[in-house]
Amino acid sequence: MNEIFILLGTNLGDRLQQLLQARQHIETAIGTIVKASSIYETAAWGVEDQPAFLNQVILVHSSLSAIDCLQSTQHIELELGRVRKKKWGERVIDIDILYFNEDIIDLPNLNIPHPFISERRFTLEPLAEIAPGYVHPVFKKNNVYLLNNCSDELPVKKISDDEPYRH
Repeated sequence: MNEIFILLGTNLGDRLQQLLQARQHIETAIGTIVKASSIYETAAWGVEDQPAFLNQVILVHSSLSAIDCLQSTQHIELELGRVRKKKWGERVIDIDILYFNEDIIDLPNLNIPHPFISERRFTLEPLAEIAPGYVHPVFKKNNVYLLNNCSDELPVKKISDDEPYRH
């Protein structure tokens, strides 16, 4: 069984509903969500002149390969109305694979671990919440270390716990 850490993000429409629908689609198409972070409201990163995002990290157990998981996440994004207009622009839903087991994958359309994990507080806050001791397979540092050493100063605010996934 593969352990996949996935980041969900949305800054258009009913953001809480978008996260819920993304989780439902992931459980149908990819695997079982075994852990989910709280939901965080975060300032936009990269292209800052846009609405704030809601972000959440989930841990999924799946039998899919990394490539099949990527294809499924992209299909889910399309089903939920994602339109790719510009890099780091506003979006109804964004689904990024952060870690896939402890694999290092470098393909033209798939880089795992996600290349910007250590630069994004909006990724590290929820990731450190549910997997503080998980060690980044390239940097050999855990998520808490990466968070504590992240230079990103954009605000990240916890807005709710995701109770169904609390164990």
